[in-house]
Amino acid sequence: MNFIVFLTNRVIILRERGQVVNKGYLCRGFGRLRAPMPNCASVTQAPRLLPHVDGSVLPSLGGFGKHQKQLVILTWIPALFIGFSQFSDYFLLAQPNGTCVQPLVNGSNWTMGSLTLPVTVTNGGIGTPVPYFPLENGTRDGVGGMQCACKEWKLELQTGLSQNVVTKWNLVCDSAWKVHIAKFSFLVGSIFGYLVMGVMADWFGRHPVLIVSVLFMLVFGLSVAFSFNVTMFSTLRFFEGFCLAGLTLSLYILRIELCLPGWRFSMTMVASFLMVGGQLVMPGVVSLCRDWPARDDWQVLQIIIICPFVLMLPFIWIFPESLRWLLATQHYRRSKAMMLCIARKNQVDMTTEPSGILTELEHELHKKPKRTCIVKMTSTRNLWKNIVVLCVNSLTGYGIHHCFARSMMDPEAPVSAMFHADYYTMAGIAVATCLALCPAVAFMGRRGGLLTFMIITALASLLQLGLLNCEDTLNRKFSVAFSIIGMFSSHAVSTLSIFFCAEITPTVIRGGGLGLVLASAGFGMLTAPIMELHNQKGYFLHHMIFAACTLLCIICLLLLPEPRNQPLPESLADGESYTRQPLLTHRPGEQHLLLTKLGDRDLYSRVHDTPRRASMVGFKCVVM
Repeated sequence: MNFIVFLTNRVIILRERGQVVNKGYLCRGFGRLRAPMPNCASVTQAPRLLPHVDGSVLPSLGGFGKHQKQLVILTWIPALFIGFSQFSDYFLLAQPNGTCVQPLVNGSNWTMGSLTLPVTVTNGGIGTPVPYFPLENGTRDGVGGMQCACKEWKLELQTGLSQNVVTKWNLVCDSAWKVHIAKFSFLVGSIFGYLVMGVMADWFGRHPVLIVSVLFMLVFGLSVAFSFNVTMFSTLRFFEGFCLAGLTLSLYILRIELCLPGWRFSMTMVASFLMVGGQLVMPGVVSLCRDWPARDDWQVLQIIIICPFVLMLPFIWIFPESLRWLLATQHYRRSKAMMLCIARKNQVDMTTEPSGILTELEHELHKKPKRTCIVKMTSTRNLWKNIVVLCVNSLTGYGIHHCFARSMMDPEAPVSAMFHADYYTMAGIAVATCLALCPAVAFMGRRGGLLTFMIITALASLLQLGLLNCEDTLNRKFSVAFSIIGMFSSHAVSTLSIFFCAEITPTVIRGGGLGLVLASAGFGMLTAPIMELHNQKGYFLHHMIFAACTLLCIICLLLLPEPRNQPLPESLADGESYTRQPLLTHRPGEQHLLLTKLGDRDLYSRVHDTPRRASMVGFKCVVM
C-alpha cells in the first residue's frame, strides 16, 4: 500500500511537469491486478433527468395529460383564422373582367399586365371594336402582351365580391404591375417574419412572440382595411405578413413541444386540416361580405378576416410558456412553478414522485439562464446539413407547386372565368394531401414518406415537362393529370419538410431552424408573383430548374435521420446525436463496424494490460 501511495505521488509530480501519463496505470499498480483498487475507484454520477423532457419530465407530470390536450386544442382554433389570412389574396387581388366604356380613338398605348382579362371594347355604347395593333417584330407591346386605347373601364369580378383592390383603384393597363407588388409584399413580409420571429422565439420565449404577433396582427390587419391608396395597402400588407408569420411559427413550435413523441404528428395534422378548412370556407365568407351598404365589401372582408384574432387576446393569461424551452435554457425557477401547476392540473401528486425530478431541480436553481442563437448551428457537424437539406426541400416543394398549378389551368380560358374551379381544385388537392400523409408517415416514417413524395414529384415534373408544349387533346389531358399528381406530392413534400425540421432541430434553436425552413417555403411561393409580373416569361426554364432540384433533393434526403418515436432534442449535442440510419434493416448476423453505437467506443477502456506490460510501465514510472 505504501508503494502505491509513492507511485501516486510520483505521477502527480510528473503531471505538474507537463508529462503525459496514462490514467489507466494510476490505480492498477503492478503484478496481476486486473481491476482498480477499491480506494481508487471513480465515483459514477447518476444521469441527469431534467434534460430528458420526453423520457423523464413529462411522464412524471402525467404525460400527455388533460392540461396538455387543452393547450393543444387552443393552438388549433387560430389555425382556421390563419387559413383565412393566407388565402385572402385570391379575393382581394383577383383579376376582373374588363370592358372599355370610353375608348380613345387617337390611340395611346397601354399595357395590361399578366394578362388574362377578357376585354370587351365598346365605342360610346355602339359596340364598335377598337383594334390593337402588333408591333413590327410580330410581338405586342407591354408585359401583358396587349395594346389598346381606353379612357374609362368597367371592371367586373367573378370571385364573389362586387369590388376589390384592383377595381377600386383601377389597377389595370399600366397599373397592373402594382397588383403583383401587393402580392409580393405580403410574401416578403412573411419571409422576414419567419426569420426574425424565429430568432426572437429562441431568445425571449415562445409566449412573448405569440402575444406580440397577435397584438400587431390586429393593428396592421385592421389598418389594411382603411388604406386610401395601393401604396399604403402594399406597405401594411408587408407588416401583416410579418405578424402572421410570427403567429404561425410560435403556434407550430408550442404545439410540437407540448406533445409526446407518439402524438406530435397527429396533433400537427389536425391543425393542417383546419388551415385547409379555412381555405374551403373562404368563398362562403366572401359571399357574406358582398354588397355591404356602408363601405366597400373588400374592406368588410378584411375586417372579418382579422377580427377573430381578438379571441386570442386571452392567451396572454391562459397560455403558458413552453416548459421544454424553460428547461433547455435553464430557467429553472420558472420551470419549477410551471411543473407544479401542470402536475396539479393533471392531478399528479408530486410529493410522492419517486423519480427525483423536483429534487434535482432544487439543486439547479442557482444556475443562470443560458440562451443559444441559431448562428451556433454553424459550429455543428451534422445539424446544419440536415436543416439545409430541409430548406432546399421546402423551397423546391412550394416553388414547383406553382409550376404544376399553372400547367393545370386552361391557357385559353380567362382566369376569372375559371376562378372557382381552380380554387376548389387546389383546396381539394390540399385535403387529399393531408389525408394521404397520415397513413404514409405511419407506415414509412418521416424520412421514407418524404422520400416517396419527392420521387413522385420528380417523376410528375419530368413527365409534365415532356408534354408541356404538346397541342394534342390527349396529351393535354395527360399534362393536366400529371400536374394534379405533382401538386399533390409537392404539397406533401412541403408540409412534411416543415414538420421534419421541427422534430430534428434542438429546442434551444428550434425557432430559428424552423424559421429558416418556413422562410425557404416563402421564397418558393414568391416565384408565383414574380413569374406573373414577367407575364410567365421563362416559365419553361423555371420549371426545369425546380425539376432538377427535385432530383438533387432525392439524393440529399438519404442523409437525414429518422425522428419517428424519438424524443425531441433539447441541446445542440442532442441534435448532433441524430445521425442517419439505414432505410432497410440488416440481417441479424451482419456486423456494423462503421455504425457503432456511442456506448461501444468505451469497450476498449475495459481491456487491461498483461502483467508483464503493467510491470514494465510501473518500473519506468519508478525510475523516473
